[in-house]
Amino acid sequence: MIPTWWPVALSALLFGIGLFGLLSRRNAIAILMCIELMLNAANINLVAFSRAVTPQMLTGQVFAIFVMAIAAAEAAVGLAIVIALYRNRERIVVDEVDLLRW
Repeated sequence: MIPTWWPVALSALLFGIGLFGLLSRRNAIAILMCIELMLNAANINLVAFSRAVTPQMLTGQVFAIFVMAIAAAEAAVGLAIVIALYRNRERIVVDEVDLLRW
């Protein structure tokens, strides 16, 4: 059996990589990918702790499925915004986005 700290360490590593990418990237698609990486790290954590606390129940897996559904909706909306920005600006650098300013 795998110890609980292995998936937790993997989750922390993935979350850290995603957070670093989120804070350091300027491209909108790279930022969306980093957010997805952070959500997947949270899913690994949910499943690992669910298995450690109550091995017979599937609560962590159910929550992970809900997070995947929310992540899919977030990716669809995010990509739609990125496509709209690309059509207007022909670049997707986040620093140049000021469409909401008057």
